[in-house]
Amino acid sequence: MNVLVTGITGFLGARLTPRLQRDGHTVRGLSRLPGHVELGVPVAIGDAVSGAGLERALEGIDLAYYLIHSMEPVGSSDHSFEDRERLAAENFALAAQRAGVRRIVYLGGLVPAAGAASAHLSSRHAVERILLGAAPCTVALRASIVIGARSRSFRFLVRLVERLPVLAVPAWRSNRTQPIDERDMIALLARAATAENVCGQTLDAGGPDVVSYGALIDRIADHMLLSRPTIGLRRLTMTPIASRVAAAIAGEEHALIGPLMEGLDRDLLPRDDRAAALLGVRLHSLDAAIEHALREWEMTEPLAAR
Repeated sequence: MNVLVTGITGFLGARLTPRLQRDGHTVRGLSRLPGHVELGVPVAIGDAVSGAGLERALEGIDLAYYLIHSMEPVGSSDHSFEDRERLAAENFALAAQRAGVRRIVYLGGLVPAAGAASAHLSSRHAVERILLGAAPCTVALRASIVIGARSRSFRFLVRLVERLPVLAVPAWRSNRTQPIDERDMIALLARAATAENVCGQTLDAGGPDVVSYGALIDRIADHMLLSRPTIGLRRLTMTPIASRVAAAIAGEEHALIGPLMEGLDRDLLPRDDRAAALLGVRLHSLDAAIEHALREWEMTEPLAAR
C-alpha cells in the first residue's frame, strides 16, 4: 500500500515509518523541512496550514497518517493554534478527498468523560471530526501521555524530576490517566493501516496501568534512582506563571507545555480497552515503558543517578 506519513520528522512519525516499511508498505513523508528527514524515504514539501504541496504529496496515496500538531508559538502566525489546527485539518481533508485516499489514521488526545475539555483537547477533537468525514475508512486513535525517549511530554516530566530537588505538584496531581508505551502506540498505529474492523471508528488507546499524575512522577523518579520529596499544592491548579516556570526548568517551549498542562485538570482515561483488543496488540506495563524509555535515552545522553 502507498502510505503518506505527515509529521514524519516528529517523535511518532519517525518511529512509525520504519515499522510501515517492514510491514511492506511504500512510504512517503510530508514535511515543511525535508532536509531534517533521515529515514531513507521520499519526502514531499508541504504545509497543511496553507495547503501548499498537499495535492502532490497525496497523489497515488492509499492511506495517510495525520500526525500534525500546530502548537508552535502564536506569534509565528496570524492565527491561534486552534485556528491553525482546524485550517490544517480542513485543507488536508479536502486534498485527501480529491486524491481518492481511502483511509486516514489520526492520533489525537483523550477527552475528559465529564466537563469541558481544555482548548488543546477541544482542538484535537475538532480535528478528529473533520478527518472522520474525509475518507471512507478513517480511524481516529486517542491517547494520553506516550512514554518514549523522544516523547516531549515524557521528557518534560523527566527533566522536572532530574532538575528539581523538591517537586511542588499542583492540585491536578491526583487526577488520573493511562500512559501508553511508545512501542504499543506504534503497533496500534501500524495495525490500523489494514484492519477492516476499525473503519470509521474512534478508539481510545491507553496502557494497562491507571495512575495519578503524582504517582507517574514518583514512578519516573524511582526508575531514575532519585528521591524527590513532593509538596502538594491543593489550591493551585494551573496558572500561566506556573506553566512558564515549569517549561523554563525543563528547557521546553511554553507554547507546547502551557496547553498540555491545562489539560491535566481532570481525569483523562480511555472509555474502554477496545483499541488493543481490536488491533491485536499486547500492552507493556507502565514500569516496562518507563525503563525502556530511560534506557534508550541514556544511549545518547546521561541522566541523573543512572
